Amino acid sequence: MPTVSAHVALTLARHIDHVFGVMGNGNAYFLDALERSTDVHFTAVRHEAGGVVAADAFHRASGRLAAATATYGAGFTNTITALAEAVQAHVPLVLVVGDEPTSGPRPWDVDQIALASAVGARTYTVGRADAAATTVIAIEHALTYRVPTVLAIPYDVAARDAGPVPEAPQPRLPDPLAPTGGFARATVREIAEALAGARRPFLLAGRGAWISGAGDALGALADATGALTASTALGRGVFPRTEFDLGVTGGFGAEGAMGLVRRADVAVVFGASLNQFTMRFGDLFAPGTRVFQVDVAATATHPHVAGYVRGDARLVAEAIAHEVRAIAAEPSDWRESVDIAEARRQEAGDAVAPDGRLDPRSVASRIAELLPEDRVVVSDGGHFIGWANMFWPVTSPDRMMMVGTAFQSIGLGWPSVPGAALAKPESTIVLTTGDGGGLMALADLETAVRVAAGRGLAVVWNDRAYGAEVHLYGIKGLAEEPMLIPEVDFAALAAGVGAEGVVVRTLDDLDRLATWAAEPAASRRFLVLDCRISAAVVAPYQQEIIRVNS
Repeated sequence: MPTVSAHVALTLARHIDHVFGVMGNGNAYFLDALERSTDVHFTAVRHEAGGVVAADAFHRASGRLAAATATYGAGFTNTITALAEAVQAHVPLVLVVGDEPTSGPRPWDVDQIALASAVGARTYTVGRADAAATTVIAIEHALTYRVPTVLAIPYDVAARDAGPVPEAPQPRLPDPLAPTGGFARATVREIAEALAGARRPFLLAGRGAWISGAGDALGALADATGALTASTALGRGVFPRTEFDLGVTGGFGAEGAMGLVRRADVAVVFGASLNQFTMRFGDLFAPGTRVFQVDVAATATHPHVAGYVRGDARLVAEAIAHEVRAIAAEPSDWRESVDIAEARRQEAGDAVAPDGRLDPRSVASRIAELLPEDRVVVSDGGHFIGWANMFWPVTSPDRMMMVGTAFQSIGLGWPSVPGAALAKPESTIVLTTGDGGGLMALADLETAVRVAAGRGLAVVWNDRAYGAEVHLYGIKGLAEEPMLIPEVDFAALAAGVGAEGVVVRTLDDLDRLATWAAEPAASRRFLVLDCRISAAVVAPYQQEIIRVNS
């Protein structure tokens, strides 16, 4: 008869197609049922955190429910940082774990429910009589609230017979949040009137706008008002007309583009939380700009917001566009009067920095010229995040993900690759990571190479340091020795797990990327570019942080 673990596996399999994780005592029966009785693809990673990270990246690249698995105790505690990141990033994910027996904890057990709760994840524990129904409840919770949910299988019930698997009900999900009530309708009209009368209208969209499918509605609203557009780092590509788009706002944005944003007289923000980085620590908009926000949060998320509508970005954008059309005002000619290409131009830097190592800006600029167009960029956390975000544009938000930045973590880069690779099976997956984060996540270098193979490329920004700490605390006179890393040969490490490694000391060494990109993916190996860059070049976004914290 099917076991409790089989009830979980077979019910979950109706809603997912991939699971990532590490096998152990607590999830052995679950994985056995998954492998023998379902079509779900299991990808083994080498560290439990990597399982959650890979699932997280899989969701960000596909939009589908993510799933990961780990054993109890040490296996579960290894997932905590990655689980916290997924909570902060609002990733719907089910983490199936083993847990202590129902009779009570053993010496090696910990209070997993409390640990999960501490980082914002709810736990549902299955039993012999309710495993299928509890699994559906966990799925429904993850999808409804866009958070990871832990699904725990106690050790002493994992292999117990549970009878035939019942037909569990489908998860019930809420409809998109529509703006309702007189106040919301009045604010929609106020936004429409402000945009219709604006000389320099501006629309900003974040990942929430992408999730709601607001791209076409926002494009229509921009055309109706003549607005310039831009996105947050996680929302890039959401607007359909790139010729009127200023790129990413905040410290990743070009100075010319950010200068145009400050000229806006009316700005409407859709599906973006307006965090300190997007807002350039309060300097994104000029004091005279009327700022409106549309989001599903309970209230406005920045003090500069003058008017707020709580609702789904697509529905509200459509409502505003309807009101704008009713006003029948001529759209602004602002976006036709400015040189957007020039405004988006980034400072390319010098070939070599004064210390004799490569200028990361010139490396990023050259790599941008050589990358395949059909690409997905996954980013670890660290000082280097500026370079990919500034120089490597992508076509949509599901093609640029920064796993770790929501929780301010590093070391989640390598396991992001397999998740993105399986979500986008035709695209080149480009990892950008530092030497600090790259070493921290090294266990899943092998996983990245095995899964992505010839569709995988990693750029390691090797500055022999924890760059963010050097730039923020080194300049304050703190001891730099704890911030430094002996130079590591990532090209050699890559070769040890079957990849091709190239040490990049000159821009000419990047020519290998050009020939690699021209080869068929099936016949080439995963490529790791170990870029020996200068630690003295500070990214613009980091300069903003230094300014605020100095």
